[in-house]
Amino acid sequence: MQKFEDIYHEHSKMVFNLALQYVQNYEEAQEIAQDVFVSVNQSMHTFKGESTIKTWVYRITINKSLEHIKAKKRKKRFGFFTSLFYDESNEVKHDQPEFDHPGVQMEHKESISRIFKLINELPENQKTALILSKIEQKSQAEIAEIMGTSNKAVESLIQRAKTNLSKKLEDSEGK
Repeated sequence: MQKFEDIYHEHSKMVFNLALQYVQNYEEAQEIAQDVFVSVNQSMHTFKGESTIKTWVYRITINKSLEHIKAKKRKKRFGFFTSLFYDESNEVKHDQPEFDHPGVQMEHKESISRIFKLINELPENQKTALILSKIEQKSQAEIAEIMGTSNKAVESLIQRAKTNLSKKLEDSEGK
């Protein structure tokens, strides 16, 4: 088994970039990356070698990213039950988070933000397959190993994700 420091240095950029694909926010991706490596450090003794370390770290990153998104949605839902405005000033308490992806140029931010918003509406497994395939440029075999499923299931997930995303784009353009 590799030392934690070696795992961190070898996979930190991949973890950050993958988390960023899920949350599209630099600070949140950093937070997820920290959580991933805390988890890796705490559970290194449980790694059985049934997959590569890279695949194991990918799975942890995906799970931490999805957990972060779920927690954020729960927090947002809870916010609706509390007052939306500060009592003293009537200013809004809960602002919509701004799209903050460092790889997107300013003139493309609005359209890319819209596409990521629609990707975020996909079911988790479709979103994961699409991100790994189209953004992370992983093969179907690699995606199947990372997601713990078959090549055929990955192919189906990617196809459904594309179909759902196309429909969502058409629907949003019609509004």
